[in-house]
Amino acid sequence: MAGNLEDYFRKTFEDKLLIKIPEQEDDHLSPATRLLEKRREMSEVEVALNCQKEENDSKRLRAIKKATDEKEMTKVKVKEIERLNVDILQIVNERNRLQSKMEKHVIFSKFLEKTVESAEEFQEIREIITRYDTLCATHDYLMKKEAKSQDGTEQEKAKLKKFIEEKNNEVLSYNNTLAELVTQLDKVQSEAVKWESRWMHIKNTAAKKTLLLGRIKMATHNLYQLINKSKKQEFEVQVEETVDQLNVIQQFILDLSNITADIRKADTIGASIVVSTPV
Repeated sequence: MAGNLEDYFRKTFEDKLLIKIPEQEDDHLSPATRLLEKRREMSEVEVALNCQKEENDSKRLRAIKKATDEKEMTKVKVKEIERLNVDILQIVNERNRLQSKMEKHVIFSKFLEKTVESAEEFQEIREIITRYDTLCATHDYLMKKEAKSQDGTEQEKAKLKKFIEEKNNEVLSYNNTLAELVTQLDKVQSEAVKWESRWMHIKNTAAKKTLLLGRIKMATHNLYQLINKSKKQEFEVQVEETVDQLNVIQQFILDLSNITADIRKADTIGASIVVSTPV
């Protein structure tokens, strides 16, 4: 039984692990030696099993990685196929659109052919297309030129508008200045009227004072003449010398007052004498 198990394990290890287990050559070995030999063989088998396990793990990981890569690649391919299907659909739609457009434009091709047949100026359809391109280019040039001219006109309009605004501002400023000057003029005219009124008042007052002065001079002269007549003498004083005349009149009045006072005093003394004399 032990011999059969040993043969079984040997064959199994040799088949699975590809390890050749050495045949027992010395049947005369001692049990201790045989035990050591068995332990050595078991150690080799264990090492072989570990190596086989590592190799199997590595193969398994590589297989998993390969399956994952293939799965990702499959997803990428599926997305690429979907994108290509969308592109194909767009191309088919574009082709159908162009086909429909071409069918619609067939009438123009026939029209150009009839134009070439009827017009002596053109020999081929290409000449008509060239003329059309030339006219389009000329039209574009004229449109750009007109747009440029329009831009220049707009710029000039903007300059004119700015100029008008500036001049309007200047006119407004001048109007404000003019209004201020008019206000000042009105004020000055008002002051002039006021001073003119005062001047007229002063003139009228001066005229009145002059008239009064004339009357005073006339009265002084008349009084002076009366004094001269009363004294029966002429003074060498001119009529225009009113102050001197007044001095004469003042002196005359003083003299007259003194005389009057003396007379009254004499009368008073005489009356007192009469009263004191016995009858």
